[in-house]
Amino acid sequence: MSTVTHPLLDVSELSEGQMKQVEFPGAEGGAVLLSNVGGKINATGAFCTHYGAPLAKGVLTSSGRLVCPWHGACFDACTGDIEDAPAPAALNKFPVTIKDGMIHVSANPEHTTKNGSWRAPKSVASDSADKGVLIVGGGAGAYNTIQGLRNAGYKSPITVLSQENYVPIDRTKLSKTLITDPSKLQWRTAAELQIKYGTTIRLGVTVTSVSPSSKTVTIDEKETISYSKLVLSTGGIPRRLPIDGADLDNVFTFRNVDDAAKLDSVAREGKKCVILGSSFIGMELAAVLSKRKLATLNIVGMEKVPFETILGEEVGAAIQKIHEGQSVTFHLSSKVSKINKVPGEESNSAGSVEIVSSSGETVTLEADFVVLAVGVRPATDFLKNNESFKLEKDGGIQVDEYLKVPGVEDVYAIGDIAHYKDTITGNHKRIEHWNVASNHGMAVGYNIAHESQPKAFSKTPVFWSAQGQQLRYCGVGVGYDEVHIDGSLPDFKFVAYYAKQGNVVAAASMQRDPTVVKISELLSAGKMPTLEEIKGGKDPLSISL
Repeated sequence: MSTVTHPLLDVSELSEGQMKQVEFPGAEGGAVLLSNVGGKINATGAFCTHYGAPLAKGVLTSSGRLVCPWHGACFDACTGDIEDAPAPAALNKFPVTIKDGMIHVSANPEHTTKNGSWRAPKSVASDSADKGVLIVGGGAGAYNTIQGLRNAGYKSPITVLSQENYVPIDRTKLSKTLITDPSKLQWRTAAELQIKYGTTIRLGVTVTSVSPSSKTVTIDEKETISYSKLVLSTGGIPRRLPIDGADLDNVFTFRNVDDAAKLDSVAREGKKCVILGSSFIGMELAAVLSKRKLATLNIVGMEKVPFETILGEEVGAAIQKIHEGQSVTFHLSSKVSKINKVPGEESNSAGSVEIVSSSGETVTLEADFVVLAVGVRPATDFLKNNESFKLEKDGGIQVDEYLKVPGVEDVYAIGDIAHYKDTITGNHKRIEHWNVASNHGMAVGYNIAHESQPKAFSKTPVFWSAQGQQLRYCGVGVGYDEVHIDGSLPDFKFVAYYAKQGNVVAAASMQRDPTVVKISELLSAGKMPTLEEIKGGKDPLSISL
């Protein structure tokens, strides 16, 4: 289709600070988002490029930050550019004219639909003389580093070295859906990455060493590749419990498409499953597996309630009830002793899990398969004996506020492996979440492209999880000393505020969008009300930004 112009809205109906979704004629489902930022009228795609959420239901700040109500993806309302992950692409930006008191927008109608809202990056590689950026790892951090580089105008080559046999995927869907076809999860094909992003991706390769002095990495102990800038984005390796039976054939960890395929093949009607771990991965898998008509589905956790450390007892107990309503049985405040083989069989298969309950009783849970959902460790084994890198006790790498590795020239570390600096407290923290890795990648891409004027990383973490209802979370609530619940836990319609010494440091919600993404913006801006103000009726959605 060609570009057409339509009058969409009377200019008097869009006050400063407002935004409205308006239908655009010519394509089924077509719409544009009109926004008034500082008195200037803008028109962009109306749907988030992540999962298609209506952006008009999100948050618009006075500076033009446009935040998706679902998962915190952020765009510049004036340009359509990406501000924060998990946006996989920028929004289309459409010309606006004001005529006879009406807002006229010019657009190709196909570019106003959900499927047509993606916009190509600003630049592709052209300076082939430069060795460019080498990214080790093929996950969220890698993909968003590519985005960040190209959107910031970086023109040198980009190369990705990935152990996985597929291009970067939306890994968050794995534990929520058990999709086993990577083509249904990928953000871009290898051809698109090459043509539109000037990026070469090599799949199924393992980096075995790094030499910062020569600016090279070695693949599979034989091939050497040079770089100008190196980004380490290797992610995590699922942990296995140090107990008997943890390596049996039908004891699975969960991280990639291959893991999803293995689990999908055994999770059949009438089977018995035991999940070890009651945090995000274990609980998301329980939500999926509870639909498989299993004979039994048991979850074993060390906490009093699921998510106790992160969400507190009240919210954790409410989420537990959701799962119990789907025939999930919990064994909490329990420890796993061992995983037993099937009696009398020569196979290497688990037949039961032995636990010690909260009362001290030994309980045996029958199992046709077992899932270990007990966290990950940083994938940095290839750096253990490298004198250039000082690994933390957990195997992570400390970075500065620009996500650079101190003392190692032109090397950055992001995502699950990075202990990064909190610009508010000055402390370092390592967060294992896909969206943190994504925003790290965006930030590193910008900082490499603008090396003389880098920006300190200062994003408020935003998480989400499918728990029968969609759970939203923002902030860093570790060590909170008080929780305040606004709303109804039994109805799963609430906002939970987590505070330290009276200051709100994190929030979680169900069915209260866009409260959590608004709180994330308030936390970042230093404008979040105190807990006492929240208790007194102060509504975060009423605060201007």
